[in-house]
Amino acid sequence: MDHAKLQSEDFLFPSRLHNSAHLSTRHYARIVDGWVQEIGLDPAAYGTHTLRRTKASLIYRRTKNLRAVQLLLGHA
Repeated sequence: MDHAKLQSEDFLFPSRLHNSAHLSTRHYARIVDGWVQEIGLDPAAYGTHTLRRTKASLIYRRTKNLRAVQLLLGHA
C-alpha cells in the first residue's frame, strides 16, 4: 500500500472498468480460477471459498484460537 501510495479509503484491487471502483467478486473468482488452472488443478475443486477455508485452518493451526478465526472471517 505504501509503494502504491494508497490511502485507507482506496481499494486494494481496483476495477479496470470505469463504472466500478473495485474488483467484482465474479472477476476475482475468474482470476483465482486462472491461477488454479495454471498450476494444474481442477477449478471445480478449488476456488475462492477453498482459499478462505485454508486461511481459517492455517490461522487456527498457528494460534489455536477459534475466536480469532471467527473474527478474522467476519463471523463475530
